[in-house]
Amino acid sequence: MPPAETSKSKATTPRERARAQTLVDIVRIGREHLALHGAAALSLRAVARDLGVVSSAVYRYVQNRDELLTLLLIDGYNELGDAVDAAVDALPEKDFAGRFTALAKAVRAWAIREPASYALLFGSPVPGYQAPGERTTVPGTRVIVRLVGIFDAAYRAGALKSEVAPAVVIPAKLAADLQAIRAELNLAAPDPSVARGVLVWTSVFGAVSFEVFGQYGPETFAARDELFEHQLGILQGVVGLQG
Repeated sequence: MPPAETSKSKATTPRERARAQTLVDIVRIGREHLALHGAAALSLRAVARDLGVVSSAVYRYVQNRDELLTLLLIDGYNELGDAVDAAVDALPEKDFAGRFTALAKAVRAWAIREPASYALLFGSPVPGYQAPGERTTVPGTRVIVRLVGIFDAAYRAGALKSEVAPAVVIPAKLAADLQAIRAELNLAAPDPSVARGVLVWTSVFGAVSFEVFGQYGPETFAARDELFEHQLGILQGVVGLQG
């Protein structure tokens, strides 16, 4: 895994440090081009030009456009994950409602600040590109794992209602999926809570996407902060999180 993919990488020699810095610069310039031209128009030749080197030099660090997209994905996922972690960790462990709200607001703030990166992570797939799961799954699931952790910790502490009206019957096939998720993540929360957690997860990102991608329209909901606060309050009730 290239040094630019993890903040824990330690370059020890001058050559390793130079390589790590070059990768950082490539990702930085790649994000600038992403914001200006979009993912489909990314060009390693253009990145090399702005880096001040010949294109053949860049290929020693990044093999092709798909590799650059992968680095940008990992960089974006980790930057978002870091922002979420910082916001959540600033609150007491038992403040489950506050931590949920902080997580959602951190996602929204980052998305508004970095709309091009957010679009790469959560927008339409880039034609012809398939993200390598072995490199992107862990950073790409940081936020949802943190969200699930908040809800499950609340359940274990008795601060998450296991049954919330209206009660909904979970079909057998869906129950199997939910049980697999619970086993993989070692969750104590029951299937209904996990199912509602999935709804809250998709609703948070749906609300953020509507705002970032301009789906509300330019003259609808001038009070965007208040709208998001209201949505989070409803979602808190949906999952059964007690304030």
